[in-house]
Amino acid sequence: MADTIIEYVKKYGEYSFLEKPMNDVDSLALCQFCYLKFDGMVPLVTENKRSVTIQELMAHKDYEKLYADERFEKNNRALFEAMVNSSRFKTLKMNCYINIVETEWETQFSAITFFLEDGTMYIAYRGTDETIVGWKEDFNMAFQSPVPGQAYAAKYLNMVTGKLHNCFYLGGHSKGGNLAVYAAMTCSEQVRERILKIYSMDGPGFRREVLEGCAYEQIADKIIKILPHSSLIGMLFETSPQVKVVESRTFGLLQHDPYTWLIAEDDFVYVKGLYKSRKHADETLNKWVETLDEKQRRIFVDTLYQVVSASKAENLIELSADWKKSMNGMISALKEVDGETKRALKEMIRALFEIALERVKPKKSKQKRAKEA
Repeated sequence: MADTIIEYVKKYGEYSFLEKPMNDVDSLALCQFCYLKFDGMVPLVTENKRSVTIQELMAHKDYEKLYADERFEKNNRALFEAMVNSSRFKTLKMNCYINIVETEWETQFSAITFFLEDGTMYIAYRGTDETIVGWKEDFNMAFQSPVPGQAYAAKYLNMVTGKLHNCFYLGGHSKGGNLAVYAAMTCSEQVRERILKIYSMDGPGFRREVLEGCAYEQIADKIIKILPHSSLIGMLFETSPQVKVVESRTFGLLQHDPYTWLIAEDDFVYVKGLYKSRKHADETLNKWVETLDEKQRRIFVDTLYQVVSASKAENLIELSADWKKSMNGMISALKEVDGETKRALKEMIRALFEIALERVKPKKSKQKRAKEA
């Protein structure tokens, strides 16, 4: 029977990174782990303080604040507990944390650096969090380069590698994967030579003109891109055929959730390729976006944001908590949009709702249990 990253950590936690080197599943575990809210618990990248371990986090007075993102609270807690009880991860050191949310500049950025016992580092970029502004920045990539998050990612890499001279991995899930690749292809050649692998876990790709203006060819053979077989986010602007497609225990766009990706032994369960229907939809969307000039792309993304903002929600939890009210506001905003743009907007909004509604279920269940008690 196939496992998830939680079961993987429990089964292989007895092996150190010296005994069993970093693998693709470890990378996904760290990329998901970096979604936790380490504010006030892990030293900032601007500070010069000693690293902390996962064990120390558990004893911290603000420990419960790690799980502030209610979408993944249950699974994140299970992942943390599996890690803290494993020899492989419990002494893993963390430092150089950063977390920035700037609504005015449409930016959400966070990263952290892990230190493995074999002397290497893993620089993990957080993907899109629960904020609506985080999703807006994802779509800003359609017409703007670099988006603020990408600029922060490059600056963060320079800061960390300027102080620490270890060889390192880069990685991230969702937008975090895009940030990892962007930082790698815009850093100095000296830093680039120290990169071991770059992981993009269902992360968006790049417009061709962006790749042509960076050192993409110099890092292409180090990129490991892994997608679920019904990927939307990871297929945005994706042009490379060299991707790995992993089986998921769920369907549709909910496969974007790393906790649904299946693992056998110490590797993913791979399938031949994306679902034909999903692949066709992704190709159609990308081709349509590519036909737009920069001004039209900007209008499309701004319209998407205006429509979603009409819901009055600040995050995906609020968006789905009162979905009827949210939908009514968005339907009114869509009335002024032309046909082809409206079709594309509905596809994107459906993706947000599909993901958000699934995430709000645990929260509702918890509230129901509290009332019954």
